[in-house]
Amino acid sequence: MKRTAIAALIVAIAPLSYAAELPFTGFLEVGLASRVVSDDNADDEILMQEGRFQLDFLNDGDYGTLQFKGDFVSDGVTDESRLELRELSIVMTPHEQIDLKVGRQTLTWGTGDLLFLNDLFPKDWQSFFIGRDDEYLKKPSDALRASWFGDTWNIDLAWTPIFTPDGFVDGERLSYWGGAGKAGPQSGYTIDPVEVDKTIDNGELAGRIYANLGGNEIAFYGYRGFYGQPLGYDMDEGNLYHPELVSYGASIRSAIFGGVGNIEVARYQSEEDESGDKPMVPNSEVRGLVAFSREILPEQTLGVQFYIEHMEDWDTPAEDAGGFDRGEDRVWWTLRYRGMFLQQNLILSLFTFYSPTDDDGYARPKVTYKISDKLQYTIGGNVFFGEEENSFFGQLEDNTNIYARLRYSY
Repeated sequence: MKRTAIAALIVAIAPLSYAAELPFTGFLEVGLASRVVSDDNADDEILMQEGRFQLDFLNDGDYGTLQFKGDFVSDGVTDESRLELRELSIVMTPHEQIDLKVGRQTLTWGTGDLLFLNDLFPKDWQSFFIGRDDEYLKKPSDALRASWFGDTWNIDLAWTPIFTPDGFVDGERLSYWGGAGKAGPQSGYTIDPVEVDKTIDNGELAGRIYANLGGNEIAFYGYRGFYGQPLGYDMDEGNLYHPELVSYGASIRSAIFGGVGNIEVARYQSEEDESGDKPMVPNSEVRGLVAFSREILPEQTLGVQFYIEHMEDWDTPAEDAGGFDRGEDRVWWTLRYRGMFLQQNLILSLFTFYSPTDDDGYARPKVTYKISDKLQYTIGGNVFFGEEENSFFGQLEDNTNIYARLRYSY
């Protein structure tokens, strides 16, 4: 019988009696998520059953600032316990205009809300789709980040010596479209792509130059590395892999019409298929985003985004090869509502994706209630829908789930 997350929580409670004596913060959390529709490709309807104990530590010393964040997780779905190191880094200031951060850290930039154009740092979409906290969408990287602060312009450089891929839907917990039908544990096929060689030559390099000019936040970005998702297929290996990628883009964010508006663009240059004639490698693309958000009532905010992917050298529809024809352009609209009530103890939120080109979408409703300063619960759902079972969100329709988390912070 699988060990339950509740039992793991009881085991983890012991350190709390000493927490007040230690320079730590963190939380204890139990989480449960279950499908609400039947999936013939799944072994179990339970997608998440875990106890999570996090320690967060920060220490300022003569050498710099040491940051540590680690999670001990007892996972009832995989029936295993593991340690997830979220942060272990040192921040140093060798010069008044320069900061260096070395070690495991979470990297992020860009202006999109759950739409990442120039933010090509690793994400964990599987965690996001089964109802873990939004914090776990961002995967940590072992990296060196250097920041230079000028009078007007600032520069960030992030170097990850060993490529860190995304956490993607691989069929282990969530089923997906496998080319000839739905794939998952019952189909006997889960994605285990060819790993990128762990050499310095295959590291990732990302950069940002940004400034605030007249109240406008302006930034330029660059990236050299690999696609985070295994979007290429190696005929010799007979397996998926991560193709090489170079990207560059820009963004601007400003106060406008009583709210905040932003525009972001990026070009993805597929290094292994510059002419777009290799069907097993992604074509180059141009991606664009226009967004606006504002407070519509006291402590209630509404945001909308228009997003487009334009595939270069688009020719033969993918459906000719048994895939889903997303067309030359893919369009998404997103809507976010967030409201705080009962002296900000109750938070209601809804985030939705809808694609008029793919005719599919995704909704993420969530309710968070703070019982006390230390105790809160969250209830939410991940709802997928689509006309075609092999479209971007339509393939995930059988993974529609509800989740609940109870967290004690200290």
